[in-house]
Amino acid sequence: MTLGQSLFLLALLVAAGAFFSIAEIAMAASRRLRLRQLAEQGDGRAERVMRVQEQPGHYFTVIQIGVNALGVLGGIVGEGLLSPYFTPFFALWMSEAAAGTAGFLAAFLLVTSLFILGSDLAPKRVSMAVPEKVAVRIIGPMLFLMTVLKPVVWLYAKLTDLLMALFKLPQQRDETITSDDILALTEAGALSGALERREQQVIENVFELDTRTVPSSMTAREHIAYFLIDDPDEVIRARIAKEPYAAYPVCEKDIDHVIGYVEARDLFQRVLNGRPIHLRDNDLVRKALVLPDRLTLAEVLDQFRLVGQDFAIIVNEYSLVVGLITLNDVMSTVMGGLVHDRDDDMIVRRDENSWLIDGITPIQDVQRVLEIDTLLHEDEYETLAGFLMVMLRRVPRRTDSVTWGGYKFEVMDVDSYRIDQVLVTRFTPPAEGEAAEAGRPPAAPADARQA
Repeated sequence: MTLGQSLFLLALLVAAGAFFSIAEIAMAASRRLRLRQLAEQGDGRAERVMRVQEQPGHYFTVIQIGVNALGVLGGIVGEGLLSPYFTPFFALWMSEAAAGTAGFLAAFLLVTSLFILGSDLAPKRVSMAVPEKVAVRIIGPMLFLMTVLKPVVWLYAKLTDLLMALFKLPQQRDETITSDDILALTEAGALSGALERREQQVIENVFELDTRTVPSSMTAREHIAYFLIDDPDEVIRARIAKEPYAAYPVCEKDIDHVIGYVEARDLFQRVLNGRPIHLRDNDLVRKALVLPDRLTLAEVLDQFRLVGQDFAIIVNEYSLVVGLITLNDVMSTVMGGLVHDRDDDMIVRRDENSWLIDGITPIQDVQRVLEIDTLLHEDEYETLAGFLMVMLRRVPRRTDSVTWGGYKFEVMDVDSYRIDQVLVTRFTPPAEGEAAEAGRPPAAPADARQA
């Protein structure tokens, strides 16, 4: 074999090795979601790639046969091609035996380097960059090789299955897509600029509907504007003018005895028609949906859909009214700051390191604004006020404070046991010794510390 033929054969072996390296990484790195999109766009090759991904054993067997066979052939050809040229060169400085060994080692290192660079590193880097595009291009030749080498592939596949079963190793790829996978994709999309940050937040809020309970979005009891069944016309008109809402609960004696609700548009029609408002009219007061306060927002949406309403009274385990929630409240939670920044009403940033926050602010909103990942006993409260109560183990008083995760939460105003405002200040977390001591809830002191 001439030098030119040997070089051509070596280059051919390197190129064949590059093909198998590209095929291996492309199949392993291809995202099923992207392949499905290509298939829906009419690319039949993507369908074949997805079918191979479901049972990839024979595919990777062909790759390993090719890679190992090419490696052996490359070593034989490279050593026979290059050693005769390196040995005379080393013979100028050393004995004939030593020069032969040095020539063999030099030829081995050069051929190995060619295969590492040309058949492994460079092709795999290209394939990792655009795996789906590469996969649909090489699937045809790979399926052909799988057919040609079917007997050998079958033998190795059976032996591999035997080893996998012997060591109880997983044999199928898990294609299950979880909510964490989707959120990770949206986060990557936001970082790359494909998604706006607020759009990504909306997607996160949708997934939070299964974990956020009603109190995080409802109108609390003390803020409910309601009518008594016997309220006269002038009282109803005055309350509507003072507290304009879309709907109002109608109660017997007090707020804990809700008999229904009335919509503002029905009241406006009566006013425009010059008719007096009497809440005992059967066609005015609608039956109210009553829900427990332990439901998640996703469950609330299901209840709204089942009964065809968008208004519900929320009660606790003692059948006392704790709030009300509407479809608009749930949707505002989902939309977040996309159409209206709800945090502006309840979370006010004073400067770079301090915020003034309303006590009834949902704790998830506080965590998002302050970028706090976890809090203690997160399942025991829904609001910032609840967090402070759990940490202090008592009803907070003015100037009480709690430190956690590099922030100090100081109660600024309390109205009849209700925490109105909390000043949150960012600071450098304390040392480990101080953090260990802070884990104990205080008995009487006003400061509960936790690093």
